[in-house]
Amino acid sequence: MGLGRYLLRRIVLLVPTLLGLSILTFVISHIVPADPAKLAAGPRATSEMVESIRKDYGLDQPLIRQYFTYISDLFRGDFGTSIMTQRSVSSDLAARFPATAELVLYAMVLAIVVGVPLGILSAVYQNRWPDQVIRILAISSVSLPQFWIGILLQLTFASSLGWLPLSKRLPTLEVPPDKITGMYVTDSLLNGDVHLFLMSLKHLALPTIVLAMLPMAIIMRTLRGDMLNVMNQDFVRVARAKGLSEVKVILGHAARNAFIPSLTMIGLSFGWTLGGTVLVEVIFDWPGIGNYAVEAAGRLDFAPIMGVTMLIGVVFVVLNLVVDILYGVIDPRISY
Repeated sequence: MGLGRYLLRRIVLLVPTLLGLSILTFVISHIVPADPAKLAAGPRATSEMVESIRKDYGLDQPLIRQYFTYISDLFRGDFGTSIMTQRSVSSDLAARFPATAELVLYAMVLAIVVGVPLGILSAVYQNRWPDQVIRILAISSVSLPQFWIGILLQLTFASSLGWLPLSKRLPTLEVPPDKITGMYVTDSLLNGDVHLFLMSLKHLALPTIVLAMLPMAIIMRTLRGDMLNVMNQDFVRVARAKGLSEVKVILGHAARNAFIPSLTMIGLSFGWTLGGTVLVEVIFDWPGIGNYAVEAAGRLDFAPIMGVTMLIGVVFVVLNLVVDILYGVIDPRISY
């Protein structure tokens, strides 16, 4: 099977996956025993006002009809209208997603840059003190709750030491850079604004560290296990017998082959990290889609909840597809 047919098959399989996700999310969000129309109308609204809002948003229709209406609109790129903001969910997601994408991107870069070398180092020094320290770090990163780590970092580096900002993407009175990608660090660089670049980077530091800890630990543990398996293979012994330096044996032979199965975990970590931004964005008041989903859930605003879920689902399955394609790039023995 060629790459083109493989991609076509995978794209076709995305449809039932996303359809199942939409059904599950739609049913769960609509069986909540509360009336979003009453919340939107306010405590002093009359029954006529509540009924008018319910009719405007289609909440008076049977659940199955609401779902098919939502799906038909979704195929046209319409995620519905938010009761909370009175704007289309598509425009809200377009405005907020760059903030989340920036946070996830830098968190995963940090997780990979730190996790991959530490995973290799842990395998090379198996059961010795570097390995023990790295394993303790990995277990702690997985075990400690993100909200606790976030609050602890805020108290230490923002409140006590004053080295880093407490929350938000920029200070309140600071004007954001001219929008190119929507990511402040990138846009400030593209606009040549060094002051704004450093300012946005400082605001990004704490939430990035908190968000990166879990994928970093997963990458370390996964790569350590794969490295230990590969280092006992015959081709590694042959490389040593040829007189190659230990650095070339580890990095050129063992690490490259061990990285192939670990690539799957890195790809999955991207999706998990995107879904895990909800808690981090709330703690650091980060104006991304996670914060948007929490605000919508508090007001029983179904359309934004569905929109955020579908967006994360699409990104997740696309990232998995990209990872599968990268297998063939890293290892030429893999065919499609």
